Amino acid sequence: MLADADHVMPDELKFEGDKRFFTAALDRADLIVHGRHSGEDQPNSPKRRRLILTRRIAALATDPENPNATLWNPAAASFAEAADFAGVSHGTIAIIGGPVVFDMFMDRYDTFWLSLAPRVRLPGGEGCFPGVPERTPQQILATHGLKAGEGRTLDAAHEVSVTAWRRASS
Repeated sequence: MLADADHVMPDELKFEGDKRFFTAALDRADLIVHGRHSGEDQPNSPKRRRLILTRRIAALATDPENPNATLWNPAAASFAEAADFAGVSHGTIAIIGGPVVFDMFMDRYDTFWLSLAPRVRLPGGEGCFPGVPERTPQQILATHGLKAGEGRTLDAAHEVSVTAWRRASS
């Protein structure tokens, strides 16, 4: 689960080690993609170039609240068109969710970093991907051709870890 039943990430899912890992990855990204209810609320957030998925616009528009953000309706414009509109033609793209956004890119990821906090339970919460909890996130990633690679501990006291799931090279 990535959020509680109210679609909010509760404090019990927030760990300093995970936050540092996440922040460093976003600082390295050339473009961040997320839904309009997602975001990271960090000091560097307004400086980061991003695509925000929304159905509230016709196709593409600059976010009136953030000149570094492009509003993107994927039903009316391709990802390539949206990235071009945002001024990004190459580089690292960070997809930070939620579940619908993750699912849109499932067959395109080079790497998906899956964080786990096994001691946290969110009954009735929002799964990280469509199909969770009927299937595990690991099963869904494997179904899309990704394989678990190296893992690292982010918070030993709470058993929080992150594992790189990578697409096999052809």
